[in-house]
Amino acid sequence: MAKDLSQSDLVVAVFGAGTMGRGIAQVCAQAGMMTLLSDAREGAAQEALAAIDKALDGQVAKGRMTAEAKQGTLSRLREFTTYDEAAAAGMVIEAIVENLEAKRELFREMEKRIAPDAVLATNTSSLSVTEIAAGCARPQRVVGLHFFNPPPLMRPVEVIGGLRTEPALVTAMVGFAKRIGKHPVVATDTPGFVVNHAGRAYGPEALRIASQGIASPREIDVLMKEAAGFRMGPFELLDLVGGDVTHAVMVSIHSQYFGEPIYQPSAQMTVRVAGGLLGRKSKQGFYNYDGPPSASPPSIAVAAQPLPASAWVADEDGGSELAEWLTSAGVKTQLGGAPGAGAICFVTPLGEDASNAAVRLKLDPARTVGVDMLGRFNGRRTVMKTPLTTPETLGAAVATLSAGGAPVTAINDSAGFVVQRLLCMIVNVGTRIAELCIAAPADIDTAVELGLNYPKGPLALGDVLGPARVLAVLDGMHAITLDPKYRASPWLRRRARLGVSLLMPD
Repeated sequence: MAKDLSQSDLVVAVFGAGTMGRGIAQVCAQAGMMTLLSDAREGAAQEALAAIDKALDGQVAKGRMTAEAKQGTLSRLREFTTYDEAAAAGMVIEAIVENLEAKRELFREMEKRIAPDAVLATNTSSLSVTEIAAGCARPQRVVGLHFFNPPPLMRPVEVIGGLRTEPALVTAMVGFAKRIGKHPVVATDTPGFVVNHAGRAYGPEALRIASQGIASPREIDVLMKEAAGFRMGPFELLDLVGGDVTHAVMVSIHSQYFGEPIYQPSAQMTVRVAGGLLGRKSKQGFYNYDGPPSASPPSIAVAAQPLPASAWVADEDGGSELAEWLTSAGVKTQLGGAPGAGAICFVTPLGEDASNAAVRLKLDPARTVGVDMLGRFNGRRTVMKTPLTTPETLGAAVATLSAGGAPVTAINDSAGFVVQRLLCMIVNVGTRIAELCIAAPADIDTAVELGLNYPKGPLALGDVLGPARVLAVLDGMHAITLDPKYRASPWLRRRARLGVSLLMPD
């Protein structure tokens, strides 16, 4: 039977004094537990304790902690240098290098010393808890406890039971996570668990959009912040985390799912990592961090034009709203029917590109543009040209959409624009996580909101956009590109067809 982790005298031994390990040690000590900290590198544990001292000073200065509470926390932190010194620990948490054999060896050594009911917890983010536990004599007491960086600030903790983990231990770890002030999310032992798995849409799809010349990294970031409400654009996030780290996760999850197309990594990142363009850590990534930020020209030069005399709008999804807006901007607008001579033709496709929409609707592609109406004109607007759209048409369309001072981004032709592609892929990956029974639907959303800082979890996001509209975008992209990456999950397809929430469990 697993140890009672609610005991007031519980001792926690943390192996690994890097950013993650010292953060885990800090939250355990702040929660009132005697916490031991060790690192293979000489001096690393002392450096970590000094960093914790400084971090707590900041909390005291901000009035979030008393000086007495700080001293109490520090009194419960102690360095240890040998396995034997951690023999009394009721829980061992490893936050060492992401190497299977290194983690197995550490747990084997600790199994010889700790009590039979003590817990072995791994903070792995990419390795299988079951595989780590397979190196132990008692795999039933090995569990995943995945924190997020930095642990003192990030609320979610994923609790992962391996195939041989004692079920009661998972329940006990949920209680332990709450004890240290975290929000536990129970996940099955699958590649990426919940949060890293859910992140396989935002960055990879943005990289694909940029590599196809549809929009620049800066334009994609601006669109996702100003049109979709994200706190950080995908390329800002890639630079923050580090190109080497994010690329390794992309490759690892794609490999562990045996080449599933939805998780396809970016060849562009392979070259950037090889060239040392890692982001903030190397001072140069998709943005320059060494000196003042450099200006980035738009992907498409748009010549200033006056408002058009007339416009025609396709009577499709979002068309009536767009027609009303164009009329209010002072443009004579026709909704549906045969386009008048010389009128700019506006299409509002879901998942389709402007070229295919023009051909399908028998429009002149030279005077046709697409407008992304998925967000119904909330924030920045996107206008998409066909390869044949004239500069005069594009300029007049931008002038019309920006009437009243609204910002507009012009992009090249793409099945799914930019925002549609990114949002609907986030939803699709989220529904795949639900379909694979990795976590409960509501827990998936909570984990993503807390762990990735998305405005909404993927399932709730799909409900806001409309499951049927999300399905239309994915089916449209799949039909045009013939790329299996864009096939919709059965979870999404069923709920869209039934007209029910994506959060509805089976």
